[in-house]
Amino acid sequence: MSGGGLLVAGTTSDAGKSVVTAGICRWLVRQGVKVAPFKAQNMSLNSFVTREGAEIGRAQAMQAQAARVEPTALMNPVLLKPGSDRSSQVVLLGKPVGEMSARGFFGTAGGKTYGKGVQGGHREALLGTVTECLAELRSQYDAVICEGAGSPAEINLRRTDIVNMGIARAADFPVVVVGDIDRGGVFASFFGTTALLAREDQRLVAGYLVNKFRGDVSLLEPGLEMLEGLTGRKTYGVLPFAHGLGIDEEDGLRVSMRGAVRESVVAPPVGEDVLRVAVCAVPLMSNFTDVDALAAEPGVVVRFVDRAEELADADLVVVPGTRGTVGALKWLRERGLAEALVRRAAEGLPVLGICGGFQVLGEHIEDEVESRAGSVDGLGLLPVRVRFAREKTLARPVGEALGETVAGYEIHHGVADVLGGEAFLDGCRVGSVWGTHWHGSLESDAFRRAFLREVAAAAGRRFVPAPDTSFEALREEQLDKLGDLIEEHADTDGLWRLIESGAPVGLPFVPPGVPEGRG
Repeated sequence: MSGGGLLVAGTTSDAGKSVVTAGICRWLVRQGVKVAPFKAQNMSLNSFVTREGAEIGRAQAMQAQAARVEPTALMNPVLLKPGSDRSSQVVLLGKPVGEMSARGFFGTAGGKTYGKGVQGGHREALLGTVTECLAELRSQYDAVICEGAGSPAEINLRRTDIVNMGIARAADFPVVVVGDIDRGGVFASFFGTTALLAREDQRLVAGYLVNKFRGDVSLLEPGLEMLEGLTGRKTYGVLPFAHGLGIDEEDGLRVSMRGAVRESVVAPPVGEDVLRVAVCAVPLMSNFTDVDALAAEPGVVVRFVDRAEELADADLVVVPGTRGTVGALKWLRERGLAEALVRRAAEGLPVLGICGGFQVLGEHIEDEVESRAGSVDGLGLLPVRVRFAREKTLARPVGEALGETVAGYEIHHGVADVLGGEAFLDGCRVGSVWGTHWHGSLESDAFRRAFLREVAAAAGRRFVPAPDTSFEALREEQLDKLGDLIEEHADTDGLWRLIESGAPVGLPFVPPGVPEGRG
């Protein structure tokens, strides 16, 4: 008997699908339900490596943690990693299978074959793969909570949809549509989303969930009653606006660029000084979640920057990962940031390069794979030469640095030949400049504290790391907050009926709808 399930769709991108999915997973597991997350297709530069060496979206890894299960490739069978506005690397069942243009992936023209007979221009061929993964999860779990992508009412893409109504119809899953009321227009968005779906798709849209509400809910209730009168569908909850949730998203740079990571509240320092961290906002930035662990430390202020003068007061500069190393290097030079980094290194001020940022800091890059730029000189701050290999490195290394145990994960095509310096997490260190391919290393608490002590000493700051900050505990606390939001503000009895029994029978059609087979 297959487990039940639910699809969490959204009126728009960034409506809150990821956090609602995580919240439902955490609420269910606290009720003793064995639950798993699922997203058929994800587009993100924030990814994670599972224990079996598969690359999946980092949001799905976070949702798996919310469900208290180990993440696997089944939970995100298709991952698209943008390399430009028009093309993405396609990761199928955790492994890269090639580059594809947006037209090739979303269009209908024939094209190159990518693993298991998947062709460019025939995205619908992937529906079999994703439904098989979902069926496997349903055989293992009591419930599977699926996350949609963008909006289910993207009628130009409906015919080849595998992540919204396509997967909902294939699995006969009920759909709850999330709307961000903080943006305004949520009633029109709910109604319009429903009315643009074909009759058979509308049959599965069970109702709505309001996200990020501020104020007195009683003022909203007349509108919810009118919405139900117009659509025949109830609202399954009104979630209040919650500050500082700080969880992994698909691509949450819009939040981070407001000046702090994930709206995080900066706690007062333990020592006399704060520590200022500037993260270079390079193009196609990937896994910028690496710096969340720094932002979690009391007295550490993290901001993203794109101008050289913004490095002047930084105690640590981080050059993060990127899907375009050569392009990031060009961007750093054009903006004067490269010169500022070289100057910092000469002055003994701390710089940390992670993955693509590590490659940028090296002497030389040979790239016939990612940018096809051939031979390119790096910044020369570390004795490293990088060659891009067609095979991607996906690993979960464990090692030691600064006298502490460190765990991380690797996702890169660049192979680094380290020619000198002091060993540092399979990379190297020269003076106050560090470089590593390891993502997630700063989540190792003892190592992070040791690293920050080194940074503070080099920067001349009287900063003292808090002795008891646990990044894992903080993340669990945030996931519990998401579970609390669902438990306290959603109709959990109604949600459970949907998961167990499917969409209510006889939901009315909301005209005009899109004719079946069109769009």
